Parts: sequence; structure tokens; C-alpha cells
Amino acid sequence: MTSESTSDAPRPPRLLGSLLALAGFVILIGLGVWQLQRLTWKEALIAHIAALKTASPRPLEDVLHSGDTDFVRVSFDCPDLMNRPRLKLYGVQDGQIGYRLMTACPASAGEASSVLVDLGFQAGAEGAPCPPAKSGVLLSGPAVGVLRHPDSRTFVTPSNQPGQNLWYWRDLPAMARALGAGPPAPAFVALETAPGAAPLACDLVRATLPGELPNNHLQYAFTWFGLAGALAGVYVAMLFRRRPN
Repeated sequence: MTSESTSDAPRPPRLLGSLLALAGFVILIGLGVWQLQRLTWKEALIAHIAALKTASPRPLEDVLHSGDTDFVRVSFDCPDLMNRPRLKLYGVQDGQIGYRLMTACPASAGEASSVLVDLGFQAGAEGAPCPPAKSGVLLSGPAVGVLRHPDSRTFVTPSNQPGQNLWYWRDLPAMARALGAGPPAPAFVALETAPGAAPLACDLVRATLPGELPNNHLQYAFTWFGLAGALAGVYVAMLFRRRPN
């Protein structure tokens, strides 16, 4: 009698299963909270970019000293901007393969003594790089652009080939060295206007501000929280099934 009662009694959930369920629940809740944090960041970024579209430029060196260097419109003096040496950064724009042309200008802010400038996009993967403007032609006023932080390299990004002037990601320190410039600022300038610039032998498409940024973080948060709730429900159902009738 005692032996049958013992064998028929429900067994508690295995410890390993409970720990795995708890770990999964914590991870899913953590992912949901992370998406809510990303939602706050993305909403602030969207508002910041919207305000930037009508913002007046601020002096580059003042902005660099402030430390707020992402998506800020700046003005800077670089009279020979269009005559400076350039690097070719591989890129794709509107379905066309080509290169973004990068150069460097002097800038003084802390340890930085230069800033990289994105002059624009040149379509044509096999075309020769756009030659500098005619020597001696200087800008008639400060250039204007938007400070941007470079995207990080991913595991699928090819290695840069400085010896062949082929760049696949913005390694600002290495680019500055290749251009013979001093230590660069942590952000580059996406050029918008260069007053009085001489006509170039190629058409460059300036970098534009992002359009409507996708913002699905709230949906992602609900998904993770929903999965956490489903996991909890399955675990509770398992506990009830193990209870004696």
C-alpha cells in the first residue's frame, strides 16, 4: 500500500527544467525592456533629425568641444576643400554602386587636429575617382555639413585596402593617416554646401539626412513580453498537470 502510494504520487518539476524556464523568462523580459529603451532612443533621434532639417549651422570646433557630435549641422573653414587629396569609400546609393569621396580638413578640438569630410557619392564602380578642382580655386566662404558618427564594421564588411585606395568602412584614424592628416575627430562631416566651389569633372551626390527612420521597437517589445507570458503560462500549466487529482 505504501509502495503504491509513493509510486503514484506526482513528482515535482525537475530542477533543471525550472531553472531553464526561469532563465528563458528573464531573458525574454530583458529583451522587452531593451526594446523599450531602444524606443526612447529612436524617438529622440527622430525628433533630433526633424529639428536638424531647419537648424542653423554651428561652428565645427565649438561642437567638437561640446562632445555632442552626432547629427549636428556645422560650418567650418577649409578654403582648399575641393583641392585636397581624396579617398574612395565603397558605397551604394539609390541602387547604384560607386564611391563616396573622403578628404580631411584641419580642425582643432582636444586631441583632434583634423576632421574627415564626405564630399559626396560618385556613381560607377569602375570609374576613375573624381579629380580635384583646379589648383588655386578656393571656397568663398565656410563650408556647411552635418556631423555624423561612422557606422561600425560588421563581420561581413571587407577589410580596407589603403594601398589601393579602396575603403569599405570609415576607419577614421586610418583614413586620416592615409591622407597625411593629424588625429581625426570622432565624427565626420557629410558635406552639404561648399560656397564658391569650382565645377568638378564628375557629378557628386551629397549625403542627405535620413528620411523616415523605421521605429518598430514597441512592436518588438510586445513580442518579447508576449513570449515571456507564453512561457510562464506553459510552465504553470505543467505544474497543474503534475498536481494530484
